[in-house]
Amino acid sequence: MTEYEILLLLDPDLDEDRQSEIVARSRELVEKAGGSWDLHDIWGRRKLAFEIDHKADGSYHLLQFTCAPATLDEVSRVLRIDDGVMRHLATRRIEGSPARPVAVSVPTREDAEIAPEVEEEEE
Repeated sequence: MTEYEILLLLDPDLDEDRQSEIVARSRELVEKAGGSWDLHDIWGRRKLAFEIDHKADGSYHLLQFTCAPATLDEVSRVLRIDDGVMRHLATRRIEGSPARPVAVSVPTREDAEIAPEVEEEEE
């Protein structure tokens, strides 16, 4: 068994029930195949760097689980054909990585004030 994580980008127009249904289906596939479900972290709605299907936002969900490689293939296949999933990326978890990753937030006001000073030093 290998540890995996999937970052799901779901359609922002889906209601909470439909989003939960997609995640529950993934969990069901993992657990039916003898894997274990470790984490479902909802990152929420975020602005995309570029539009996908004329949508500027997406709803992010991070899934972490342990399963066999064949199970991961089946989960990816199901996510690929689901219309509510805009994108997904499955990766193998690195040993020793933090148990609960943190979503990157927008720069703070302090970061914005430091940037002009850095530019002056470079000149």
